[in-house]
Amino acid sequence: MQYHVNGFQPGDPDVHPAAPGHRRAGDPLPQTVDVLIAGSGPAGLCLAAQLARVPQIRTMLVEPKLVPMVKGQADGISVRSMEMFQAFGFGEKVMRESVWINETTFWAPGVDAPLDRVARVQDVPDGISEMPHVLINQARVHDMFLDIMRRSPTRLEPDYGLKVADLAIDPAAAQYPVTVTLEHTAPGREGQTARVRANYVIGCDGARSSVRSAIGGKLHGDAAHQAWGVMDMLAVTDFPDWRMKSFVRSQDEGILMVLPREGGHLVRLYVELDRLDEHERVVDRGMGAQDIIAKAQRIFRPFELDVKEVVWWSIYEIGHRLTDKFDDVPDSEVAIRAPRVMLAGDACHTHSPKAGQGMNVSMGDTFNLGWKLISVLTGRADASLLHSYSGERRAAAKGLVEFDHKWARVVGARAEDDATGGLPRVAREFVNNLPFTCGLTIQYERSALTGAATHQALATGFDIGKRFHSAPVVRLADARPTHLGHCIEADARWRLFLFAPADDAGGPGGAVATLCDWLEHDRTSPLRRHAAPGEDVDAVIDTRAVFQQGLHDLDYAAMPTLLRPHVGRYGLCDYEKVFCVDFKRGEDIFAMRGIDRASGCMVVVRPDQYVGHILPLSARDELAAYFAGVLRVRD
Repeated sequence: MQYHVNGFQPGDPDVHPAAPGHRRAGDPLPQTVDVLIAGSGPAGLCLAAQLARVPQIRTMLVEPKLVPMVKGQADGISVRSMEMFQAFGFGEKVMRESVWINETTFWAPGVDAPLDRVARVQDVPDGISEMPHVLINQARVHDMFLDIMRRSPTRLEPDYGLKVADLAIDPAAAQYPVTVTLEHTAPGREGQTARVRANYVIGCDGARSSVRSAIGGKLHGDAAHQAWGVMDMLAVTDFPDWRMKSFVRSQDEGILMVLPREGGHLVRLYVELDRLDEHERVVDRGMGAQDIIAKAQRIFRPFELDVKEVVWWSIYEIGHRLTDKFDDVPDSEVAIRAPRVMLAGDACHTHSPKAGQGMNVSMGDTFNLGWKLISVLTGRADASLLHSYSGERRAAAKGLVEFDHKWARVVGARAEDDATGGLPRVAREFVNNLPFTCGLTIQYERSALTGAATHQALATGFDIGKRFHSAPVVRLADARPTHLGHCIEADARWRLFLFAPADDAGGPGGAVATLCDWLEHDRTSPLRRHAAPGEDVDAVIDTRAVFQQGLHDLDYAAMPTLLRPHVGRYGLCDYEKVFCVDFKRGEDIFAMRGIDRASGCMVVVRPDQYVGHILPLSARDELAAYFAGVLRVRD
């Protein structure tokens, strides 16, 4: 973490100086905003936390509820989301508060007992990420995003008691083309409306999204016609795996899932309840908390379950649905106008909670969208960049819905296949699906943002189009062991990692120094072309280098000046751009990620932590062309 760059600031470094001209809680509603976000769930807050950090962007976040969430809803955080949390700066806090899921157990009727543990498997495969799979109350995730917003220059806070009732788009208007009708929900103000004009509206307002309806979008899919209960509880039980993630299948009563929660005592159960008729809704059955408890007690037999306190519960029906498009632009108009209204989270895809992906994929939507909106609103990129959001995230959501459709049926199947290798079918499928449930299989297709795989062999462990798979390194200036991916912050900047050839120590004439000289000084360099006058050299593209030598075999003072830049109003040196292999711990990033030792390479990483391109260190024209396809030339 770096701070004091523009002068000493006492106190909490996460609290940024307030920028002038922004609304405060309780102020009158604005007439115009740059971005209006509907809904303060995970998707809306993830987006708001990114936008709040940019002083020149005016953001409004509306939420029909009157207060922040305190309990219930989602709880699973995939390793991919944990990597994202690291970029926001609260990954360590989540790890400290949460329960880590290290193993998953499976219970089924045994030969000599009504229930036996029939399998236990590792929950996160070795080497797949430096982050764990954790469980924590969704409300705590909200709190952490809200903290970022309050501490950001704009001091952004949600406007509670407001919802989007309708909106209208004027495609011909250059500024604030979306007129949003907001409706008050607070007691005594129900039905009162106000209008706000916005440049962009993002619908994160759930499965019954008013924003989606306003742009003519619909959810398409099917339902499993199966009622499930979910309950957070404090209970006393003799079930041995009460603090393990467990799948429990009884002989005649169905199945449930045990999910231990943060704090060492709280536990969530997902409980299979009744089949529903084709046109029946869950509410028609009139089931409640006691029905969930009674069914769980029957499934757990012969183990006892004594529920002491019900913290939260809900009964739902599994549905798998997806919208046609995640924005307001018809396919026939893509070439002539950019999106003004976009959807995220449950507003455009719904699925069961069994794979633990709902909150994770929703945040993934707006982590993808946030840097694109920032790039457009700050003049770094043309508005056409926003077309890539629907293309990339709808494909990701489609994969999730298809996966969840199959997985829900595996979990809910009445009969087990014959065990293979000692594992029942649900355990086998669980193991096979681990990369997916970890959130690591998304791979964006070839586009202006995702380069061709021509040079993929230069770094086989950094798949183009997939998230950047971090690895341990040592920072040269202060000998600090760290993870390379942890220097990617949620600040809308690109990262350009230079991996040096074996004989290159950073000195003059070497491949890294020659490239750095071009990047820093040549007018055709993307660092020069896409930064505005007066900006720091790393304001848009942050360049860092990794060398194959050990810590004591490199001279920091001999490194290219691009890797020792002087930034901020005082021109202070940034000492955190150069890394080397961690030989002391036996962790060689070049071996771990399949980087060509003889040639080295460049790895371009997008602001959302996905690998955009891999190129030889000599491929200057290709690098310039890649960034020219995304960013504007700044004069």
